[in-house]
Amino acid sequence: MVTIEEALHIIEDQKIILKSETKPLEESLGYALATNTASPFDVPEFDNSAMDGYALCGLYQGYQLVGEVAAGDSKEILMNDGEAVRIFTGAKVPQNTSAVMMQEKTSVKENTLFLDEMPKAGQNIRKKGGQLEEGQEVFIEGHILNPPSLALMGSLGLENLKVFSKPRVNIITTGNELVKPGQPKTEGQIYESNSYAISGALQQFGFEHHQKTQIQDDFEATKAGIKTALESCDILIISGGISVGDYDFVKQSLEENGVNELFYKVFQKPGKPLYFGRKGNQFVFALPGNPASSLTCFYVYVLPLLQKLSGYPKAGLTTYQFPIKHAYENRFGRPSFLKAAVFDGKVEILDGQGSSMIQSMAKGNALAFIDKEEKLEEGDLIKCKLIS
Repeated sequence: MVTIEEALHIIEDQKIILKSETKPLEESLGYALATNTASPFDVPEFDNSAMDGYALCGLYQGYQLVGEVAAGDSKEILMNDGEAVRIFTGAKVPQNTSAVMMQEKTSVKENTLFLDEMPKAGQNIRKKGGQLEEGQEVFIEGHILNPPSLALMGSLGLENLKVFSKPRVNIITTGNELVKPGQPKTEGQIYESNSYAISGALQQFGFEHHQKTQIQDDFEATKAGIKTALESCDILIISGGISVGDYDFVKQSLEENGVNELFYKVFQKPGKPLYFGRKGNQFVFALPGNPASSLTCFYVYVLPLLQKLSGYPKAGLTTYQFPIKHAYENRFGRPSFLKAAVFDGKVEILDGQGSSMIQSMAKGNALAFIDKEEKLEEGDLIKCKLIS
């Protein structure tokens, strides 16, 4: 058995080989860049108007109107001193523009423009290279592409991006008692739910499962199912069958399939019977069968490795500290991840902390961590990982 810290260090210290691929811009959200990116040209490429109004030549309060420039126009207009042109947001300003005055502070009578106030040199003009200069670094390798990143890459004319590939994930659930939702069940059976929690958590953080399989509690079936799953994944997540019962065949089946155990059992609650192993460049997590335990282990242990294999510069959920709304004492005898709700900057430990109880986790938004035999008073700080 290992401690939480030891388990996390073992996962963090795994040597990995990152894979890269080229993806279309519109499919790159949530991926990490596999190369540094520099701007191929100045942004903006030309001086342009920051708003609808009038481009002015000289600084006066009255001008003669001599034309109009819309966004996208390539025509050149030469203004003389004391002249102005109607201009729109994003349009290239004439070469000798002194300033742009917003239309709300102007009036026009016949062909003469009048300003409500004196203009200031350079006002409302976006200067060439004001955001980026040609050759300037935009992003470094490992930058995670968010929506603004995609907008910026698009503005640079980059149609395809070189990114780190995300790991292929397969899911196996085990248990004779499990029935697929929507199917009839008999007394003693339950509807299978862990695969939906795991696949949902994967989607929540931008990952997908490649294959999902349900296996009965049978050694040969378990061994064969694991063998098949390992043929097409980088990470295999197994739910259930990892404890020490007569029908728990996962650990032995992993050994038979050449998976090297890196740790088994973590001194924590929930999720003590957690397994982590490796076969070549493939990784296996065998999670407890209880729903809350399984999902807790995913957030704490599986997610960091998924992100590491995706080239993320920092992996895992960030830990925050919040004051607790009420006194709480850890009576479980082990360091514990507690289902909690963070609201208005304070933490409430929810009822229903049992490993099989998923309702409280569904209503909460955090995992609060409390050490073995720790006792907290109202207002004391408690560590939390926000899960939604």
